[in-house]
Amino acid sequence: MSEIYDIGYRHYDGPRLGRGYSTRALTVHSLRGVFGLGRTARSKIMPFALGVIMLLPAVVSIAMMALIKQHGMSYSSFAVSMQTVLAIFLASQSPTVVAPDLRYRVLPLYLSRPVAIAEYVTAKVIAMTVALFLLIALPMTLIYVGELLIDLEGPPQTKEYLGALAMALVLALLLSSFGLAIASLTPRRGLGVASIIAVYLLASASVPVIYGTLQSAGNTSGALWAWLVNPFWLVDAVQVWLFDTTPNALDGSGYPPGPAPAIIVVVLIAIGLAALAARYRKAAAQ
Repeated sequence: MSEIYDIGYRHYDGPRLGRGYSTRALTVHSLRGVFGLGRTARSKIMPFALGVIMLLPAVVSIAMMALIKQHGMSYSSFAVSMQTVLAIFLASQSPTVVAPDLRYRVLPLYLSRPVAIAEYVTAKVIAMTVALFLLIALPMTLIYVGELLIDLEGPPQTKEYLGALAMALVLALLLSSFGLAIASLTPRRGLGVASIIAVYLLASASVPVIYGTLQSAGNTSGALWAWLVNPFWLVDAVQVWLFDTTPNALDGSGYPPGPAPAIIVVVLIAIGLAALAARYRKAAAQ
């Protein structure tokens, strides 16, 4: 004999906000998670500590402009000079964006609502891209504001600042797409952190080896391509091509001429996004 229980269920009669609202809500939720907002105090230590470290060169640059009337760190070299901090931020925070949903198998719950795989991946990538962009853009903006207030000789370096901001966005998107793709391969946060750090160290360590080998073999033009193995120098090569800035390669040798670095960046971003989408399609099917 069956019984009927009144559990107080009521139909939702409010406005249907649609898939766009769901995607925006997921983006904001993921961005808050990157900085540990709404989580424990321990979750906030790493992102905010790295944020403070990123601000230190801006403080030093402003002090130099105020005391000795000279520019400090250039806008075009900021991201390359701070690449270790950015890599640590990417490695430590990317797993917090993707690992919990995989570990607790809640992805089918997201997809049961009007959110498709493409929108889910887009929300995650946008959140991580915005976080990395803020980490780079805020110190550079602080330096620029200091430059305007101190009023050094000559016009302000507005063109270089705006170009560096544009490249910061490209770099943030490139790092986010690949960082999240690597972190999504495992539901364990520690393994995700270690994997991203290992890939970055491999890319960084291989550059001088490849460059030195090709230089010793007399292949000078081929050696310039070695810098593009590192994503930070790869985006710097795009910056040099677009805005004619000074190359930030370690020996000042420069990069391959032409649009080739920009094409490589676009291809790598597409590969990273495709890999991330494929990973989540597989996870949703399980």
